[in-house]
Amino acid sequence: MADTPHGGHGRPPTRAQRWAAFRHSPLLPATVLALILAAAAGLFAGSYTYSMANPTPHSIPSAVVGSYQQARGRAFLDGMEKALNASVKVHTYGTVTQARQALDEQKVFAIFDVRGDGRSVMLDVSGASGASVAQVLSETAPVVGRKTGVAVTVRDIKPLQEGDPRGLAIFYISLAAVIIGFVGAIQLSVHARALTPVERIAFTIGYALLGGFAIAAVVDWLLDAVDLPFLESWLILALTMFASGMVFTMFNTLIGRWAMLPTWGLMVLLGNPSSGGAVSWPLLPSPLGVIGRWLPPGASVSAQHTAVYFAGHQHAFPFLVLAGWALLSCAVFWTWRHRHPGSRERLPAHAS
Repeated sequence: MADTPHGGHGRPPTRAQRWAAFRHSPLLPATVLALILAAAAGLFAGSYTYSMANPTPHSIPSAVVGSYQQARGRAFLDGMEKALNASVKVHTYGTVTQARQALDEQKVFAIFDVRGDGRSVMLDVSGASGASVAQVLSETAPVVGRKTGVAVTVRDIKPLQEGDPRGLAIFYISLAAVIIGFVGAIQLSVHARALTPVERIAFTIGYALLGGFAIAAVVDWLLDAVDLPFLESWLILALTMFASGMVFTMFNTLIGRWAMLPTWGLMVLLGNPSSGGAVSWPLLPSPLGVIGRWLPPGASVSAQHTAVYFAGHQHAFPFLVLAGWALLSCAVFWTWRHRHPGSRERLPAHAS
């Protein structure tokens, strides 16, 4: 007599049999995926809310020149410290020219020029250095000036471009490069599984170059939102996309089908909120302000921001970060390329 669907000889399946059937069915990974997606949704909302919902000054490097040692000048600076919870980090300079140089090199976010024995202050902010920081300083300084009897004049000596009044365009184009970068690698792993390692890297370079060009062309030429230094911006976007794509490829090599988890966590949950694009680093929670500089999204925003607004003062560090992640990912992928789920160079089943 044939066995019934319930179990051997008509008996209902045992708990062990039901678990074995569930474990070998597509229901198990689907259930795990549903739980992961629910957790990811909460973490996604939490990470962005924690970073951006209530930006608070933590450390705002500022230049001070002039009569800052006079009684009123000291009272004004002390008042700024108190109003901003001791977040203004003062760096003294001998001349306004030296302070302007420090601002162009993004060592400071504002210049307090204390004049007339401390009776007046010219506050030079830089919207291009961070619109949110400039806004905080511009709103706080006049209030402190009235309390301390100091006349305060505020001017923006490095304003944002007209097409990007809130300074978010750079964050958006960098975000696009990061997300499309690893989504492209995911699509290669799905639709072009049999690529060799060399082919996979080559096609990642290819779509990174094409995608970076498309992003820059749409934002600059089509929408006229930001006047980009086109070649430099294009290459920054392409390097960002390549690094992001290879990060997924690295994780896909190491842990297979669950590679999206560390990629999403590193790039989106941690990297984008801490990038300094939507909220400037001095207003981010302190750990994020430090960590963000070492991740591809933060490095991309920093390099792009300097290219657009501080020509001639580009730093090597963000490029080293992007190149470092790209090289690390390529090295890991190449070393363990036989483990990649789709590689034609995977070892035979009997080999070790």
